[in-house]
Amino acid sequence: MSKLLRALALALSLSLALSLCGFAGECEEIRGRVLRLHVLANSDSQEDQALKLKVRDAVVETAAGLFDTAADEAEALEQAKARLPEIEAAAQQRVYDEGFDYKVRVTLVNMYFTTRQYETVTLPAGFYDALRVTIGAGEGHNWWCVVFPPMCVSAATEAAELADVLDPEQEEIVTSPQKYEVRFKLVEVLEGIGRQFQAWFGGGEETPLEG
Repeated sequence: MSKLLRALALALSLSLALSLCGFAGECEEIRGRVLRLHVLANSDSQEDQALKLKVRDAVVETAAGLFDTAADEAEALEQAKARLPEIEAAAQQRVYDEGFDYKVRVTLVNMYFTTRQYETVTLPAGFYDALRVTIGAGEGHNWWCVVFPPMCVSAATEAAELADVLDPEQEEIVTSPQKYEVRFKLVEVLEGIGRQFQAWFGGGEETPLEG
């Protein structure tokens, strides 16, 4: 009986490992098909947090329609690179209009995100390309969304936006978080271990994408 139990346990472990490998692969595909938006407030003061949201609105308004012709994340990234000065100028102007003198910097980076839920959509943890907006010192709480596909631009966070860029299996993953809750956690743990190894061997937390 003990041999049978061990065999069953091994079979179950192998099945779970194979399932997780497939899930992790789909998560990697998802990460490569979206462009995130990351807005860093100057500080956590009430005024700076309110300003962060107003700058977010300015960036979203400026980016509206920017990625309409992009067929994939790579094209969206190129379009974002070409429009960085325009996006940065709009964000900076909003800061001045609100009576602040903070400098704003808009960059494109590849950075780590934890598992993040946006109403009807959950994106797995890992490194994503992101449009980063840093206000002043950039030491306050952050705000995230997805600019490609244009989920925050349309104020939708709807699965329909992602259906255009994800395969059916990947779409199911991001729209059924309760079904994959354990695997989302395991992927986040594995990504965390990877980040730790990266830190040990001198890797950075993020990589600039301009140029």
